[in-house]
Amino acid sequence: MKPGYTPSKKVLENYAKLLVTFALGGGAGIKKGDVVQLAVPDVAMPLALALQNAVLTAGGHPLVKIIPSNFDRDFYTYANDEQLTFFPEDYLQEKAKMLDHSISIIADINPTELADVDPRRIMKSREAKYPFREWLFAKEHRKEFSWTIGLWGTQAKADIVGLSLEDYWKQIIHACYLDAKDPISEWRKLTQLQRDIKEKLNALEIEYVTIKGADVDLKIAIGAERSWKTGSGCNIPSFEHFTSPDWRGTEGWIKFNQPLYRYGNIIEGIQLEFEKGRVVSASAKKGEKTLKDMLATKNADKLGEFSLTDKRLSRITHPMAETLYDENIGGPFGNTHVAVGMAYKDCYKGETSKVTQKEWEEMGYNNSSVHTDIVSTTDRTVTAHLVDGTELVIYKGGLFVL
Repeated sequence: MKPGYTPSKKVLENYAKLLVTFALGGGAGIKKGDVVQLAVPDVAMPLALALQNAVLTAGGHPLVKIIPSNFDRDFYTYANDEQLTFFPEDYLQEKAKMLDHSISIIADINPTELADVDPRRIMKSREAKYPFREWLFAKEHRKEFSWTIGLWGTQAKADIVGLSLEDYWKQIIHACYLDAKDPISEWRKLTQLQRDIKEKLNALEIEYVTIKGADVDLKIAIGAERSWKTGSGCNIPSFEHFTSPDWRGTEGWIKFNQPLYRYGNIIEGIQLEFEKGRVVSASAKKGEKTLKDMLATKNADKLGEFSLTDKRLSRITHPMAETLYDENIGGPFGNTHVAVGMAYKDCYKGETSKVTQKEWEEMGYNNSSVHTDIVSTTDRTVTAHLVDGTELVIYKGGLFVL
């Protein structure tokens, strides 16, 4: 395998077209005149070029933001508290007003770059910038903004999971249908299958679910007026079905057999125990301090998401050391993942723009600057407990059984 492997120009053009004309706009793509931010690390310049050209071809206005590698460690090392929490409010308000869409590419050439940085400094800086995300969320809820995320394969990530860079890219290409004659057509077929499952889930009036297996005994209250969501383009690829539960009704414990890569650290063997909706016990075989520091962030000790992936839908066959892929992995039992921290308000069945902050709190939607997905791929059975007292197994052996 040659060092510095890069996919073919055709694959990158397919990737860019998929992100611009399918993933954005909830499957509809961008419209003529739309302003699209392209946030791409410098190592992924070939994809940045393909994305710019795809936006131009679709009639949009690309704002290309090339992100330099290996700057973060020095920033968190040298910045004082004032610099860590600096928030250019006027600039970011205008930027939020201008953007119609955003594409972010993950390309991590040094996954342990921040390993010796106090994670509390990282979280402090990110929390200070959270209002900008909230402004974009508000636009998204009004259907005035969309976003998507893609992955650029790097040697460092390939090394972590024991693949050559070329084989790592093969996972990306296969998962995203980039080797298909018409990737967008394939995604539309998959999306229809996902919608069929989503409609069956949303037809159920679920009060709470129980998740049971050798590594889990958990109860999660779904909450009133919740809907289940599935791949709408926000992540490419996305094979999951998820909702944002009422955090107050989480009870029990869960272990995770997949590692979490966070803040330059690898956290393994995670176990969480919940009482009255909060994490009351958290442990890890590796990286426990980082886990506990993360959970100490405001409202990061509450659930923001519950998700299931049907193994028949997923085209990811190998761990990728990247949450975007690992939370969608298939395998013998699909996967279950939960996220601690921020809830997705678009899981509300009503008009999100009309809901006040107090009403979100009253419905049990968690608000936090943190949203951390943690994954398990072991066998488990999920039972829905309906409001009429009926019990119905909805997921077993890695499959939805609706």
